[in-house]
Amino acid sequence: MSFIHYPKETLPFLRSIQLNNNKEWFEAHKDEYTKFILEPNRAFVEEMGEHLQALVPTINAIPKINQSLFRIYRDTRFSKDKTPIKGRVGIIFWEGKHIRMQSSCFYLQYSPNELLVASGVRTFDPDLLAAYRDYIKVDKHREELHAILEKLQYSGYIIEAPHLKRLPRGFDKAISLEYLTRMKAVAVYHTTKPSLLSNKKLIPELYRHYEQFLPLQQWLYEMTLTKKEID
Repeated sequence: MSFIHYPKETLPFLRSIQLNNNKEWFEAHKDEYTKFILEPNRAFVEEMGEHLQALVPTINAIPKINQSLFRIYRDTRFSKDKTPIKGRVGIIFWEGKHIRMQSSCFYLQYSPNELLVASGVRTFDPDLLAAYRDYIKVDKHREELHAILEKLQYSGYIIEAPHLKRLPRGFDKAISLEYLTRMKAVAVYHTTKPSLLSNKKLIPELYRHYEQFLPLQQWLYEMTLTKKEID
């Protein structure tokens, strides 16, 4: 049977994780994690992946941990949050040969508090940031990106704001659309009620958002192709 939506127990189980965030509790409830989160995530990736291939035939939709799925355990070495289990779930569909978090992607994140649907690259690493800045030195590329972001904002989506207050080195002060030079990531997102997760409208609604995100996803993919193959 095709995936339609998540079980009604998914969000309550995630809330239980937030209330009992320790490895001992989680290990005792591993079967519930598998039934209510892991297996539905895998089915979702397969179903949503087929839909996204209509938009991007080469999209990566791989229903495995460290591919489209993220580990439920938090790496506390690099996080301010020292709780061992994540209280929210992320799923990624990415295009290209670079590592997934440095690739143009479609993204979904859910928790008991909200469902977030997004596209773009959340944070440029130094090499991708250099590629982005070189790419937008071309007037046509800046104008295309500006038009895409402007349309998305008009449609009610939230765009990552510029991270820098000043123009970075290498750009003339007279450059048009200078705000784009001050960005260290390019992403768009929308949040909605997490109850959509268990609604039969989930796949159609997500597809509607991803379809609107497509121009940005494709612009970023073309940009990432200019990054040196060092991954």
